[in-house]
Amino acid sequence: MFRKLFTSSQKRTEDELRLTRFMIDQFGYRPKDIAFFKIAVTHKSILHKGQYLESNERLEFLGDSILGSVIAEWLYIKFPKEDEGYLTQLKSKIVSRKILSEIAEKLKVRSVIQYQEGRSMNIATIEGNCLEAIFGAMYLDGGFEAVKKSITQYIFGKYVDVKKLLAEEIDFKSKLLILTQRNRWELDFRIRQDSQSSNQHLYEIEVFINDVKYGIGTASSKKEAEQIASKASLSLLNEI
Repeated sequence: MFRKLFTSSQKRTEDELRLTRFMIDQFGYRPKDIAFFKIAVTHKSILHKGQYLESNERLEFLGDSILGSVIAEWLYIKFPKEDEGYLTQLKSKIVSRKILSEIAEKLKVRSVIQYQEGRSMNIATIEGNCLEAIFGAMYLDGGFEAVKKSITQYIFGKYVDVKKLLAEEIDFKSKLLILTQRNRWELDFRIRQDSQSSNQHLYEIEVFINDVKYGIGTASSKKEAEQIASKASLSLLNEI
């Protein structure tokens, strides 16, 4: 079965209005050229149907880059004392496929996606990809500032608990500390290397638990190296 839009002149107008209302309600953005958004919600699985000429894959590519730029700027301003490695780590968590799919589900993106039902497809992935395509459409239709406003005020403001996300996904050192304290294990972070080359400082940290070697982390800051080493140790302990 195919979910259809844009089949007749009157139907086309109704569906364009529905898509416009969706963008206003969920993204706080009123489309100027609805054609961009028709493409953004079109999955490749229905391209063989005559009325669907282009899928959202190109817009998804564009939206992924735009989203990354918005998040990078937001993190740069929000965390002025953190280094590049730490900001990169945060950005990768926030724009992960898991988080994007969760946001898309909360935004009810599925209600506007045009796709072939009944096929074996991961709808969560389709939703996340469509979300990025919508960002791409917004950029072409209204520019970078319009996308940034929507993401920071509507998406982050309503659907992303950044503090909780960072606490759960980023602070591996704290997780490791809690685990070792709970089990009364002795935890030690030892510096294996502290050097500078090509104007870049490099730290290599190794975790020891009860004097046994576990994870190793290398980064341009001691804090980030400890996080990487902690994550590796938790993985070895089957805690993540």
